[in-house]
Amino acid sequence: MRAVLLLAALPLAACGSTQALKPAPGQAMPVTPYGAAQQPAVADLLTPSVQARPQRTGEVLKSSQKREPDPFDLPPR
Repeated sequence: MRAVLLLAALPLAACGSTQALKPAPGQAMPVTPYGAAQQPAVADLLTPSVQARPQRTGEVLKSSQKREPDPFDLPPR
């Protein structure tokens, strides 16, 4: 059973590529964004922006404030 599982997983282990990425043959790089001084490189296009992957902050809540009573927070009838 394990041999069959290993044999089935072998093609999946070999599918990774370590070559640099480049456009497919016959395809061009995307157009230069409006306002950009030059065409971005492949690495620049593959790096997510800060908005796409925001950083976590380790800041703990330093001070809390008491909530004022909500006049519309009524109990059910």
